[in-house]
Amino acid sequence: MNTSNFDPKQFRQALGSFTTGVTIVTTRGEDGQDYGLTANSFNSVSLEPPMVLWSLSKTSSSAPAFMTAEHFAVHILAADQESLSNRFAKRGEDKFAALPIQRGPGDIPLLEGCSARFQCRTTYRYEGGDHIIFVGEVVAFDSFDKSPLVFHSGGYGLLLKKNSDLADVSSNFGDDWLGFLLGRTYYQLLMPIRERLKEHGLRDIDYELLTILSMGDGRTLADLQHLVAITGQEVAAKDLQPLVERGLLVIDQDRRVHFTEQGRRFAIELLAFAKAAETSAEQGLNFEEAQLLKMLLKRVIRSTGSELPAYWRKENFWRENSVWTQALCQDATPG
Repeated sequence: MNTSNFDPKQFRQALGSFTTGVTIVTTRGEDGQDYGLTANSFNSVSLEPPMVLWSLSKTSSSAPAFMTAEHFAVHILAADQESLSNRFAKRGEDKFAALPIQRGPGDIPLLEGCSARFQCRTTYRYEGGDHIIFVGEVVAFDSFDKSPLVFHSGGYGLLLKKNSDLADVSSNFGDDWLGFLLGRTYYQLLMPIRERLKEHGLRDIDYELLTILSMGDGRTLADLQHLVAITGQEVAAKDLQPLVERGLLVIDQDRRVHFTEQGRRFAIELLAFAKAAETSAEQGLNFEEAQLLKMLLKRVIRSTGSELPAYWRKENFWRENSVWTQALCQDATPG
């Protein structure tokens, strides 16, 4: 076949159909400087002797350093190292600034927090079109119990391993209906929080009000009625009075509802308890599965939100004075 007619963009897109991991390759240059770059052209070559390869564009500013270096290190990035991948994919900055660095043979820099790490002695360099192919003999390696970062079709992805749970998924309108699954998940998550509310003599409607106000207080009764209505419940002025009498809320002269200092502390305590319930619920998921679950739920929210009233949009729930921000700053834990 005559490959001269290939469209480079389409060829690159076709290559992107192959899912790979993401690596950062590092070395120490003859000038005494550290060099590193993001690459997904990594592959194994041999088990005996242990050898790996990767390739580098001839036009890369790091090419001279790797061409003369006797050693290099390949770091297979973990799923939570996307920002590190982006850092080493950029040009013209100190990529190693403020990073904890270990040293390997030839004083090569070794990064932390990755899924696996290979320290290599450069064995061969081959011409490969517009790239240089580096083959290295592995002289030491580390493998950590962390899932890898995945790259596919020009973007990052998450690795989701198949398991027996997939066999239980069907399209039957029953206990596999998405609404049932989401509802059951929500109510089971809410159960320990409801027990907490009972200990304080609070009702479900109190929790809904405190939750909405924790996203930003200073709302009118009409605001609260609109926002709480998404739960299927109704709010009246009388529902605010018990929380005012307990010293958790105050209503100003403009009839806007605010937290008292005591109320704000209590809301942070509830949020911390809710976070603990989330952590407990995620025990059966690894990092990637938990992130994927949230990502997919956000997609469902977007796809089902086009017909919602304007006051149920995300920006109408959240305000700058959100208690959630304060809770994060204080690193609150359930009492």
